[in-house]
Amino acid sequence: MIGNLQDAVHVMNASTHSEQRVPDALGHHWSERFLPASWRPYARLMRLERPVGWQLLLLPGLWAVALAQVMQGGGWPDWRIMVLLLIGSIVMRGAGCVYNDIVDRDIDAKVERTRARPLPSGQVSVRQAWGFLVLLLLVGLIVLLLLPRPAQWVAVASLGLVIIYPFMKRITYWPQLFLGLAFNWAALVGWVAVRGALEAPALLLYAGGVLWTLAYDTIYAHQDRADDLMAGVKSTALKLGRHTKIWLAAFFALALGLIGLAGWLAGAFPLFVFALIFGALHAGWQVLTLDIDDARNCLVRFRANRDFGLIIFAGALAASLMNHWI
Repeated sequence: MIGNLQDAVHVMNASTHSEQRVPDALGHHWSERFLPASWRPYARLMRLERPVGWQLLLLPGLWAVALAQVMQGGGWPDWRIMVLLLIGSIVMRGAGCVYNDIVDRDIDAKVERTRARPLPSGQVSVRQAWGFLVLLLLVGLIVLLLLPRPAQWVAVASLGLVIIYPFMKRITYWPQLFLGLAFNWAALVGWVAVRGALEAPALLLYAGGVLWTLAYDTIYAHQDRADDLMAGVKSTALKLGRHTKIWLAAFFALALGLIGLAGWLAGAFPLFVFALIFGALHAGWQVLTLDIDDARNCLVRFRANRDFGLIIFAGALAASLMNHWI
């Protein structure tokens, strides 16, 4: 009876606070405009109104599928694998966000940018969040079972990283490294889905993606430096401080070098070189124009990494098509 009363209170809170959004959300996103008011807190819990997250999760998988297709003789990559990666990225990014918010709900309440999230603001109860997490995981399981069997095992192996990631900010200044390890796993899954086994280009692509994530999530973390200090949590933004730009340049350079080596081993050269050049120009723009003391500036450059990822994918796809035509 008490549990039912508590859930009822949270439902009323969800209705009362249904228009609350975190500051970096897209206010005109379809989930905010068209979903019923009672559904919006759950959409926000899985960050539907912040699509750049699932896009950054998906892109390394698309890189891998396209470069692996080059080694298969070229042509269009298997659209079924790409669709499964797309659905899996949206659902599992959402599940990861729900789990992260359950673990971090007390910290989120202390941070200006995150205190409006559904759990700390009372839009959703912890019990409801756990139930929603189970639902997302069931959808993710369906996607998993539709992948080729070797890719299924690779995908399952990522769960350990997903589970430990929310705790890393409590014990290390490098939680962004652990995010990179988890967030680029789709590169391994996508490669194995096409080729049936892990190969050197996939591992290089994965390592390059991890360094890319280190760069863009360090930019993102600079939005929360002051609040993170007060909350007692750590980040690369706090660790690198005024030396951030030097480190970002190194992260991007190493990422592009590893991605380029993966492309070379996959047989994507010389066309893939153009993607690396434009990717380097994009990364250079981010570093040179970044203002770590301006939260809006950081957010814009963080979001722009979707375009960086699309540049790499376009180069890999063009190389695959060219390889087929020639």
